[in-house]
Amino acid sequence: MAAIRKLLPFVEPYWKRATLALILLTSLVFMDLAIPRLIQQIIDKGITQHNQTVVLQTSLLMIGISILSTVIAVGNNIYSVQVGESVARDLRDALFLKIQRYSYGNLDQQQTGQLMVRLTSDSSAVQRLVQITLRIGTRAPLLMIGSLILMINISPSLALTMLPLLLVTSAVIIFFIVKMEPLFRSVQQKLDRLNTVLQENIAGARLVKAFVRADFEGERFETANEAFTEHSVKVMQFMSSMTPALTIFVNIGMVIVIWVGGLQSIHGNLSIGQIVAFTNYLLTTMTPLTMMTMLSNTWANGLASAKRVNEILDTVPEVQDNPGAMVLPEQISGKVVFENVDFHYHGTGDEAVLKGINLVAEPGETVAILGATGAGKSTLINMIPRFYDVTSGRVLIDGIDVDQIKQDSLLSQIGIVPQETILFSGTVRDNIRYSHPSASDDEVIAAAKAAQAHDFIMEMPMGYDSHVEARGSNFSGGQKQRIAIARALLMQPRILILDDSTSSVDVETETKIQDALEEQMHHHTSFVVAQRISTVLKADKIIVIDKGQIVAEGTHKELLQTSPIYQEIYDSQLGNGFPLEATGPSNRQSRQK
Repeated sequence: MAAIRKLLPFVEPYWKRATLALILLTSLVFMDLAIPRLIQQIIDKGITQHNQTVVLQTSLLMIGISILSTVIAVGNNIYSVQVGESVARDLRDALFLKIQRYSYGNLDQQQTGQLMVRLTSDSSAVQRLVQITLRIGTRAPLLMIGSLILMINISPSLALTMLPLLLVTSAVIIFFIVKMEPLFRSVQQKLDRLNTVLQENIAGARLVKAFVRADFEGERFETANEAFTEHSVKVMQFMSSMTPALTIFVNIGMVIVIWVGGLQSIHGNLSIGQIVAFTNYLLTTMTPLTMMTMLSNTWANGLASAKRVNEILDTVPEVQDNPGAMVLPEQISGKVVFENVDFHYHGTGDEAVLKGINLVAEPGETVAILGATGAGKSTLINMIPRFYDVTSGRVLIDGIDVDQIKQDSLLSQIGIVPQETILFSGTVRDNIRYSHPSASDDEVIAAAKAAQAHDFIMEMPMGYDSHVEARGSNFSGGQKQRIAIARALLMQPRILILDDSTSSVDVETETKIQDALEEQMHHHTSFVVAQRISTVLKADKIIVIDKGQIVAEGTHKELLQTSPIYQEIYDSQLGNGFPLEATGPSNRQSRQK
């Protein structure tokens, strides 16, 4: 129930409608409880006394109550649905915004399929829980309490006879509800796995087809699907045993009432109308119990989902603004300094990904980062925008520790082209403007030209208004990278990070991009992560990383003389015969000229 209490703030904005729904529900309960009494009156004062007027008047009153009950029930349904849907909407918004605030470390520990289930299936389960509570969940206990009171009023002795049966029935229901909650949680976990496999295969459908792995992926999906089905079947089988068990208790109760009540009637202690009314109240007591068991799957599912939703809402982002964090000035020089930085993922004691990193990037410098796959290049640049917090040491921008800068302020000064290029559905113009929504068309075009994207965009049927499919599936890898570079350039950042962002373009286009960047970014600091050595030849400073450590630093010519690792990379890609003069001067030297 603690999980439900945590979600009550989502209901509070709609407390008026929720309260009105409960008031209507309470009115409905009183009307339901009045019917057996009216039946008793028809029998004892109408039929037994041969009084047609009483029968007619009471029957008309019952019809009127039934019509009014219908109207009230409709009103209750309308308000409960409004509250349930509104709560689900707000919950989905809160979950989405919470995920958006996650740090990279939080996202590393969550699978996409799991997050999608929380936003969809789990939110819907909480919605059903709210609606059922306002429509039936509250009605059932009120009917039970009211019926018990009226049963005692009719015949205390007969009511006491039924009390043990009601207690046993209630215990059975509680047993089923307690057992079902963990069962539903396991079903949701299997649904997580099923959605993860599904999401992976939809995203990687082309790869699956290219490697002819459809049969393998089909078996993987079938395994996840079978596990989900097996758990669902177990839950349904367990639930299906409830109704027969409760039906037995209802029938036993009816037998007891007719037997004991009949004996009391023979001795003149109960009238026939009272026995009929008592039977109706017994059914009114047992029916909610049966109803609650049938709805217990909704409650159990809702409770399980509420716990899973709270796991997301209770997650604390690993990277947060520290107390007293400052806003960077609009104009910064862009000097970046790493001071003896170590980093472990998730703060574990495993081998450090970065070890003793000391690096200075002066304003206007282009710093290239070279190294083997898994050496720590991307991790290093992720320290600058504070996507992760360093384990030890400091990262400084203009002498200010990034820990002491507000995240929004920090990121507003940094343009990033990530290793994995992401485009959103919409237009090309919208995707380039993503970093600077208020940018003019001229600024968009200028950024696209600098990224060597303008020509291929203009060749498209609608130019900058051409449609982009989800994840940019209608663009080549090189085209997506150039649009991503244009997006980063549009915000005119003080610090530009290019994480292997030209790996999918040809060397000629890459050279043009580098020349354009040199013209646009000469007042700003650039970090370029690359696999190709041709990408880094003109950098002011080249850093070679190996196993999380900087093993060499200098210009291209300096490293050829001093670094065996760099010499090996150079020879493997460009060959010993590549003339040094062809590399040209560094970016800073050319700008100085």
